[in-house]
Amino acid sequence: MLELTMATVSGVEAGATAGMLMADAPSEPGAVLRVGRDKNVCRLAPPEDWLFVSRVHLEFLCGPEGGWQVTWLRGSQPEPSSEVRLIVGEYAQPLTYGGTVTLPKAGNGELIIQDRTQPRSVNVGFYHEV
Repeated sequence: MLELTMATVSGVEAGATAGMLMADAPSEPGAVLRVGRDKNVCRLAPPEDWLFVSRVHLEFLCGPEGGWQVTWLRGSQPEPSSEVRLIVGEYAQPLTYGGTVTLPKAGNGELIIQDRTQPRSVNVGFYHEV
């Protein structure tokens, strides 16, 4: 099972977890969880006016062996208005626009979608339970 938590953080709220949303999906091949502004497609959605987050921004997909990967889906613009970082333990790496990263099995971490123009972010924590 993959469990996701999402918190939206703006300016002085850094570190706050009020308004945290949660979603999960079984680790079955083809299972999908999405994060983005389109509530019809995404299980976790930030405020609709947070345009630095695409309609469908992140897609978590379970592979044939029960492992999960995350893709930063390309939006309608050639250049994104945000940056995405993956943090696992003390290790952090940027996720490239349109790129995919395999999540650690039986691990946890966080993806941070950071607005390039204002001090706001969408923090998506993940926990992969085997």
